[in-house]
Amino acid sequence: MSDADLSASWPAAATRFVALRLQPGDDLRRALEAAFAAAPETAGFVAACIGSLTGARLRPAGRDDPLAVPGPLEIVALSGTLSAEGPHLHLAVSDAEGRMTGGHLLPGCTVRTTAEIVLGLTSAVAFRRADDPRTGYKELFLHPNDTR
Repeated sequence: MSDADLSASWPAAATRFVALRLQPGDDLRRALEAAFAAAPETAGFVAACIGSLTGARLRPAGRDDPLAVPGPLEIVALSGTLSAEGPHLHLAVSDAEGRMTGGHLLPGCTVRTTAEIVLGLTSAVAFRRADDPRTGYKELFLHPNDTR
């Protein structure tokens, strides 16, 4: 691994934005994975997301087991990257009392009323995930002007 794998830049004009509206019953993570898989671009990121969930499955920091969060829930924030090897997505939700919970977005987060999402997609760089011996996790590596 070199420092070149850790940083990349590209002009904004090289990014295509795609808006999605998910329907009740859709799985948030699966829908994001499917949208990226259907796109020709080699890298993606979540630019914006609002909506609601019937419940959430998250993996908080420092835990290996999933956390089930009962709904209804509002999506307060969703951020992360999309790559051919899979997404790395963090979700923050709030319940009816305004309590917030967050963690890694897992399958099983079902849309309640809607999820309005804007994705940024580009082929100016390829996002790749590979084992990083320093962390023990599959981490993001950047490959400018690579192809999927």
